[in-house]
Amino acid sequence: QVPLVESGGGLAQAGGSLRLSCAASGRTFSGCNMGWFRQAPGKEREFVAGIWWRGGRTYYAESVKGRFTVSRDNAENTVVLQMNSLQPEDTAVYYCNAGVAYSTTYVGGPYWGQGTQVTVSS
Repeated sequence: QVPLVESGGGLAQAGGSLRLSCAASGRTFSGCNMGWFRQAPGKEREFVAGIWWRGGRTYYAESVKGRFTVSRDNAENTVVLQMNSLQPEDTAVYYCNAGVAYSTTYVGGPYWGQGTQVTVSS
């Protein structure tokens, strides 16, 4: 298991920003693709953003492109999701994931954080 701990969630107004961080302890994840997923009430968990370990390429769901930015710091063992221009539909529990992969869709790897709540008011 790779302990992953998210932080930075909270309440924001529409148009505002939040910054989520994911910290891993116990082992490095520099060789893992890292991702963020979210789950809104009554909906399935969905992919939000990912950053691949090889080359640092980034990928985003269409709904967040141009608003969210994912980055990683392998030396600090952290992954950050910068969320700008937040909308009420971004309200969800956000999960950090290690080992995300793409087949016909993005699939979370075996390691998950506990989740952090993001609430956006209109």
